[in-house]
Amino acid sequence: MKKIFVAGHNGMVGRAICRQLQQQSYVQVITKTRKELDLCNQTDVLNFLKSERPDEVILAAAKVGGIHANSTYPAEFIYQNLQIQNNVIHAAHLIDVQKLLFLGSSCIYPRQVRQPMREDAILTGILEPTNEPYAIAKIAGIKMCESYNRQYGRDYRSVMPTNLYGPGDNYHPENSHVVPALIRRFHEAKENNLEEVVIWGTGRPKREFLYVDDMAEASLLVQNLDQDIFEAHTQPMLSHINVGSGTDFTIRELAELVKDVVGYEGRLMFDTTRPDGPPRKLMDINLIKEIGWSAKIPLDLGLKKSYEYFWSIF
Repeated sequence: MKKIFVAGHNGMVGRAICRQLQQQSYVQVITKTRKELDLCNQTDVLNFLKSERPDEVILAAAKVGGIHANSTYPAEFIYQNLQIQNNVIHAAHLIDVQKLLFLGSSCIYPRQVRQPMREDAILTGILEPTNEPYAIAKIAGIKMCESYNRQYGRDYRSVMPTNLYGPGDNYHPENSHVVPALIRRFHEAKENNLEEVVIWGTGRPKREFLYVDDMAEASLLVQNLDQDIFEAHTQPMLSHINVGSGTDFTIRELAELVKDVVGYEGRLMFDTTRPDGPPRKLMDINLIKEIGWSAKIPLDLGLKKSYEYFWSIF
């Protein structure tokens, strides 16, 4: 029986990974809630891992949020994410965990980067100001994994997902990402017979979206690759792998899709005084495709599944 500790199992990605791991009879999934284990506490994390002795670690825990949250709480975003990463990765090394998977974000790439974004674009330019602290933390996590691999011979890998959505998403009215924010906004507008829904920005920026179960599948594929195959596709100081759908949509197009899924019949209004964020964010997914993975769930179907989940919790 293989013991795998999933840090962040109550988050959207962590839940999806756990769902898939629990279907494997030879895997014992280890989890702890935030109340049971504070990942920002170095001593508690080390003592927990010493006690449990997992064979592998999947680090899906992070402080996350959309443009509003990142802009409002930049100090918390860089401090807490660095704490979580440092504590989990270093403690895993100290108790001799050989395999670890770190989940990052597409925001690690520069704002004005050539599209689609290749893995080698990391650290080649200025980051998007609205989420720079979070991006810096995620870059540090990648480099921490690579450094432990180089110095100690560990097998710590990193995957960089595009914008994720699906069951387990955060529907907070202010701190959520764009897909759950739009689902909630259109749903409430429909319920309250509002004539219009206001959307931040111009609606012109293009974004790529990936259903969270697709991300979980890709993550476990990368984690379980034979080391020689993984190393044949990566470099010691350029080892992270992009995960995305390969297709992007304007925010206006996304809003129209969500509007149709929810069944809202009012108008769309765009508040151009609000920030757009980067003009485009599309991942180059050639590497993950070479390894043998591609997304299965198209955006329209994923949005329907997401709205069904929203109905189940509200």
